[in-house]
Amino acid sequence: MTHLKIGDAAPQFSGVDQDGTKHTLEDYKGKKLVVFFYPKANTPGCTAEACDLRDNYERFQANNYELLGVSADSAKAQKKFEEKYDFPFALLADEDKSVINAFGVWGPKKFMGKEYDGIHRTTFVINEDGIIEDIIKEVKTKAHTAQILK
Repeated sequence: MTHLKIGDAAPQFSGVDQDGTKHTLEDYKGKKLVVFFYPKANTPGCTAEACDLRDNYERFQANNYELLGVSADSAKAQKKFEEKYDFPFALLADEDKSVINAFGVWGPKKFMGKEYDGIHRTTFVINEDGIIEDIIKEVKTKAHTAQILK
Protein backbone atom coordinates (compact mmCIF):
# COMPACT_ATOMS: atom_id res chain seq x y z
CA MET A 1 0.00 0.00 0.00
CA THR A 2 2.52 2.65 1.09
CA HIS A 3 5.12 3.83 -1.40
CA LEU A 4 7.61 4.36 1.44
CA LYS A 5 10.27 1.81 2.31
CA ILE A 6 12.84 1.21 5.03
CA GLY A 7 15.76 3.60 4.55
CA ASP A 8 13.61 6.40 3.08
CA ALA A 9 13.43 9.81 4.72
CA ALA A 10 10.14 10.09 6.59
CA PRO A 11 7.67 12.53 5.02
CA GLN A 12 7.64 16.01 6.50
CA PHE A 13 4.25 16.34 8.15
CA SER A 14 2.24 18.75 10.21
CA GLY A 15 -0.90 17.87 12.13
CA VAL A 16 -2.97 18.88 15.13
CA ASP A 17 -3.66 16.55 18.06
CA GLN A 18 -6.63 16.02 20.37
CA ASP A 19 -5.68 19.14 22.36
CA GLY A 20 -5.11 21.42 19.37
CA THR A 21 -1.31 21.15 19.66
CA LYS A 22 0.59 21.13 16.37
CA HIS A 23 3.07 18.29 15.68
CA THR A 24 5.70 18.11 12.93
CA LEU A 25 8.41 15.59 12.13
CA GLU A 26 10.98 18.24 13.13
CA ASP A 27 9.55 18.27 16.69
CA TYR A 28 10.90 14.73 17.19
CA LYS A 29 14.46 15.21 15.94
CA GLY A 30 16.87 13.35 18.24
CA LYS A 31 14.20 10.85 19.33
CA LYS A 32 12.85 7.70 17.73
CA LEU A 33 9.27 8.23 16.64
CA VAL A 34 6.60 5.56 16.30
CA VAL A 35 3.79 6.83 14.05
CA PHE A 36 0.90 4.40 14.22
CA PHE A 37 -2.02 4.82 11.82
CA TYR A 38 -5.33 3.31 12.90
CA PRO A 39 -8.74 3.24 11.17
CA LYS A 40 -11.06 4.65 13.84
CA ALA A 41 -10.89 5.81 17.46
CA ASN A 42 -12.81 3.76 20.03
CA THR A 43 -13.21 0.64 17.87
CA PRO A 44 -12.10 -2.76 19.24
CA GLY A 45 -8.89 -3.26 17.24
CA CYS A 46 -7.76 0.33 17.55
CA THR A 47 -8.46 0.32 21.28
CA ALA A 48 -6.48 -2.93 21.77
CA GLU A 49 -3.54 -1.51 19.81
CA ALA A 50 -3.45 1.86 21.57
CA CYS A 51 -3.89 0.26 25.03
CA ASP A 52 -0.99 -2.13 24.38
CA LEU A 53 1.20 0.87 23.50
CA ARG A 54 -0.07 2.79 26.56
CA ASP A 55 0.66 -0.15 28.89
CA ASN A 56 4.25 -0.25 27.61
CA TYR A 57 4.79 3.51 27.36
CA GLU A 58 7.55 3.56 30.00
CA ARG A 59 9.50 0.97 27.98
CA PHE A 60 9.25 3.20 24.92
CA GLN A 61 10.39 6.25 26.85
CA ALA A 62 13.30 4.34 28.40
CA ASN A 63 14.49 3.59 24.85
CA ASN A 64 14.15 7.22 23.61
CA TYR A 65 10.91 6.64 21.67
CA GLU A 66 7.93 8.96 21.31
CA LEU A 67 4.55 7.70 20.10
CA LEU A 68 2.12 9.45 17.80
CA GLY A 69 -1.26 7.98 16.80
CA VAL A 70 -2.96 9.13 13.61
CA SER A 71 -6.48 8.65 12.26
CA ALA A 72 -8.95 10.71 10.23
CA ASP A 73 -11.14 11.21 13.31
CA SER A 74 -12.03 14.69 14.57
CA ALA A 75 -10.09 16.25 17.45
CA LYS A 76 -13.22 15.78 19.59
CA ALA A 77 -13.33 12.02 18.84
CA GLN A 78 -9.57 11.73 19.50
CA LYS A 79 -9.98 13.61 22.80
CA LYS A 80 -12.76 11.24 23.95
CA PHE A 81 -10.58 8.25 22.99
CA GLU A 82 -7.58 9.66 24.87
CA GLU A 83 -9.60 10.50 28.00
CA LYS A 84 -11.48 7.18 28.08
CA TYR A 85 -8.25 5.14 28.02
CA ASP A 86 -5.82 7.66 29.58
CA PHE A 87 -3.31 7.66 26.72
CA PRO A 88 0.01 9.39 27.49
CA PHE A 89 0.71 10.16 23.80
CA ALA A 90 -0.74 12.51 21.18
CA LEU A 91 -3.41 11.43 18.70
CA LEU A 92 -3.45 13.45 15.48
CA ALA A 93 -6.87 14.39 14.15
CA ASP A 94 -5.98 14.15 10.45
CA GLU A 95 -9.40 15.02 9.04
CA ASP A 96 -7.98 16.36 5.76
CA LYS A 97 -5.83 13.19 5.50
CA SER A 98 -2.66 15.19 4.76
CA VAL A 99 -0.49 13.05 7.08
CA ILE A 100 -2.32 9.84 6.08
CA ASN A 101 -1.70 10.56 2.39
CA ALA A 102 1.92 11.64 2.96
CA PHE A 103 2.60 8.18 4.41
CA GLY A 104 0.46 6.47 1.76
CA VAL A 105 -1.80 4.48 4.09
CA TRP A 106 -5.20 5.46 2.61
CA GLY A 107 -6.78 3.19 0.03
CA PRO A 108 -9.30 0.49 -0.87
CA LYS A 109 -10.23 -2.00 1.86
CA LYS A 110 -12.67 -4.86 2.26
CA PHE A 111 -14.72 -5.57 5.35
CA MET A 112 -17.59 -8.04 5.57
CA GLY A 113 -17.89 -8.20 1.78
CA LYS A 114 -18.02 -4.43 1.32
CA GLU A 115 -15.31 -2.41 -0.44
CA TYR A 116 -14.54 1.12 0.70
CA ASP A 117 -11.61 3.52 1.12
CA GLY A 118 -9.99 3.78 4.51
CA ILE A 119 -6.81 3.73 6.56
CA HIS A 120 -4.64 0.64 6.34
CA ARG A 121 -3.42 -0.05 9.89
CA THR A 122 0.32 0.58 9.52
CA THR A 123 3.10 1.63 11.87
CA PHE A 124 6.28 3.49 10.92
CA VAL A 125 9.34 3.57 13.17
CA ILE A 126 11.44 6.64 12.39
CA ASN A 127 14.96 7.05 13.77
CA GLU A 128 16.53 10.10 15.40
CA ASP A 129 17.58 11.47 11.99
CA GLY A 130 14.15 11.19 10.37
CA ILE A 131 14.86 7.96 8.45
CA ILE A 132 12.29 5.13 8.37
CA GLU A 133 13.77 2.18 10.29
CA ASP A 134 10.79 -0.15 10.14
CA ILE A 135 7.34 -0.40 8.57
CA ILE A 136 4.85 -2.78 10.20
CA LYS A 137 1.94 -3.62 7.90
CA GLU A 138 0.70 -6.75 9.69
CA VAL A 139 -0.05 -5.10 13.03
CA LYS A 140 -0.88 -7.44 15.92
CA THR A 141 -3.17 -5.12 17.87
CA LYS A 142 -2.79 -6.90 21.23
CA ALA A 143 1.01 -7.36 20.92
CA HIS A 144 2.10 -4.31 18.95
CA THR A 145 4.78 -3.23 21.43
CA ALA A 146 6.58 -6.53 20.91
CA GLN A 147 6.56 -5.93 17.14
CA ILE A 148 8.14 -2.49 17.58
CA LEU A 149 10.62 -3.16 20.42
CA LYS A 150 12.14 -6.32 18.97
